[in-house]
Amino acid sequence: MRISLRLIVALAVAATLVSFLFAYYQVRAEKRSLRIDLERRAELLAESLQQSVEPLMGQNSRRSLQRLVSRFGNRAELAGIAVYGENGELLAATPNLQPELRVPRPAIESAKKANQGVNEYFRQGQSLMEVYAVPLHREDQVIGALAVFHDATYIESQSKEIWRRTLLHVFVQMLVIIFVTVLVVRWSIVGPIARMAAWMRELRTGRAPPRPVMPSGDADLLRPLAQEVTHLARSLTAARASAEEEARLRESGESLWTAERLRIHLQSKLEENALYAISNREPYEHVFRGKEIVTMVPASGLVTALEPVLEACHGTWIAQGTGDADRETVDEHDRLRVPPQDPQYTLRRVWLTKEEEAGYYFGFANEGLWPLCHIAHNRPIFRAEDFHYYQQVNQKFAKAALEEMTEARQPLVLVQDYHFALLPRLIKQKRPDARVAIFWHIPWPNPEAFGICPWQRELLDGLLGADLIGFQIQSHCNNFLETVDRTLESRIDWERFAVSRRNHSTLVRPFPISVAFSENATRSSDGNPGWPDRSALFRDLGVEGAFLGIGVDRIDYTKGIPERLRGIERFLEKYPAYQGQFTFVQIAAPSRSHIRRYRELQSEIESEVDRINFKFRKGHWQPIILLKRHHSHREIEQFYRAAHLCVVTSLHDGMNLVAKEFVAARDDEQGVLILSRFTGAARELRDALIVNPYDTEQLADCIRTALEMDPEERRARMRRMREVVKDHNIYRWAASLITELADIRLEKPQAAKVARGFVC
Repeated sequence: MRISLRLIVALAVAATLVSFLFAYYQVRAEKRSLRIDLERRAELLAESLQQSVEPLMGQNSRRSLQRLVSRFGNRAELAGIAVYGENGELLAATPNLQPELRVPRPAIESAKKANQGVNEYFRQGQSLMEVYAVPLHREDQVIGALAVFHDATYIESQSKEIWRRTLLHVFVQMLVIIFVTVLVVRWSIVGPIARMAAWMRELRTGRAPPRPVMPSGDADLLRPLAQEVTHLARSLTAARASAEEEARLRESGESLWTAERLRIHLQSKLEENALYAISNREPYEHVFRGKEIVTMVPASGLVTALEPVLEACHGTWIAQGTGDADRETVDEHDRLRVPPQDPQYTLRRVWLTKEEEAGYYFGFANEGLWPLCHIAHNRPIFRAEDFHYYQQVNQKFAKAALEEMTEARQPLVLVQDYHFALLPRLIKQKRPDARVAIFWHIPWPNPEAFGICPWQRELLDGLLGADLIGFQIQSHCNNFLETVDRTLESRIDWERFAVSRRNHSTLVRPFPISVAFSENATRSSDGNPGWPDRSALFRDLGVEGAFLGIGVDRIDYTKGIPERLRGIERFLEKYPAYQGQFTFVQIAAPSRSHIRRYRELQSEIESEVDRINFKFRKGHWQPIILLKRHHSHREIEQFYRAAHLCVVTSLHDGMNLVAKEFVAARDDEQGVLILSRFTGAARELRDALIVNPYDTEQLADCIRTALEMDPEERRARMRRMREVVKDHNIYRWAASLITELADIRLEKPQAAKVARGFVC
């Protein structure tokens, strides 16, 4: 009530001041206009009389003067006219001119002295008078003056009327303002605040939805408060869910890694040490949509994997700025806090030239290292200028990382993937007190295959600058150690899985990456299952069908998409009963379109889809729907949850998180995963239907097996796979990797030299 009263009083006072200010200027303008009009009329009358009076002055005929001026005595607002002689004596005057006005005014003497018209305002009793005097001449000599008197009281009367109307308007405005303010305060402020308070009360008792339900007008007015309260609600909900989960786990004796457990673990493990992650892909990019800047989350398994780690320890993520509005959103040090809605860590952006990006990323990294490591029937291309840019960019990222670590004591650094093989050595040379790890997300080939690279020694030397190298599976660790053993002078400890080189020891470990896992991922805010309507999905896609399959991939030759399409074609040929019934949705996000091989692959996939659809299409049914754009995780999840099966046919893959995302989404314990034997996930998800994607017959038979599998077997398989993903989730991956890195004992170079007794 006090706030409403203060608001009403403030608005009333402000409106009153504004009204009086405008009235003051209006009165001044009105008075100025009326005076100018009066003076102009007096001047015209005086000048016209002047021409008639001057000849009569020369004749000394007072009677003629009197007759002349008397003719003008009845004009409106004219108080009178008087003619004065050279010495100020009154020669003639209108009968209505008051005796007090017959005495010469100062304006009359001023007009004679200045030999020009003079205007004067003065008071006569209660009236405001105006006199205009002009000199009278005889042969260029001033012999008298003519004075025209007007009653100017009406000017003051009109000014008073304006003030009276203004006061009346102000009074009416005050009543309207008070009435409208009371309504607005109750409707737009008190009401929404009361609703938000009620929502927060329900939130406190655990009955509220995740965000306040408010009309759009309320949201506009209270948007900042609503956003902050929503973030607070999410934090409270997450904390409550985490506490409930921890309590349930303690009760059941389970040991599940959660975001909260990871946060507490990292705080105790890192203590005061800062954590830095370095990757090519940034977690958030800013792009222009017209004149507006929009925040986007790139589709990347790396972002999914790393962001919970950075949020848990409030670290720093160093990445390339790729959005066209990225520079507009950083500070003078190229930093910003993210996520935008609830900042938890720092993003430091590094800027690359087009030449650097073309040589380092599209050239050496993706035309050289990517096909080299995947061994997927695509010849790697190595160019000296590409490796030059690769070195240059690694040095640029090293410089940025060292700048961020200037004040840090014994920092921990997580370098991500094949883009930065040289970076560990560059950082370690400048900051030997830093603990550096690099996680290689893609496979590591056998020594013979890696030997194709002309700069294999430089890459291996850069990697061995790290204290810890992580791979997805043990066989990749074995391949790496064998490659080092054949290429560099070093000592391999096969029991510890470590490499000693240049007085430095590097541990090599498998850390199978995973996804976040939620027991209630598909439940709506009211607690009811949020399963999508499969028939509605078919309608949105413009087809008819009974069975739905899903594939989610970047367009990449390692993903086996053409092999998958041929398997679907063979399935429909071999089991024609499913024609008109089974539809496969392939979500294919465009990728690396600057590279010719990727453009050719996209054309090949489109041609295969068109060919197969033309072969089998019937009415409103078609066997394959190709969605060629980036989809959000929420969009993809509805397909995961509605599909009867998910097909992953990678020809060579480090892990493949799509398989784990599909399993994590199926809390109905339904759906079948068909998984390539050449993925890292096949080592963990053994209850999937494991296939060789090159074996078209086997793939076709697996699709039929998945569709006709007994519901109980399907549920048992999915339940076991969900337990694996749940137990080995992204938080456990992060905890294992960072714990291993934090536990590494740093040795002084000299001490290491004495202990090992050799230098390579």
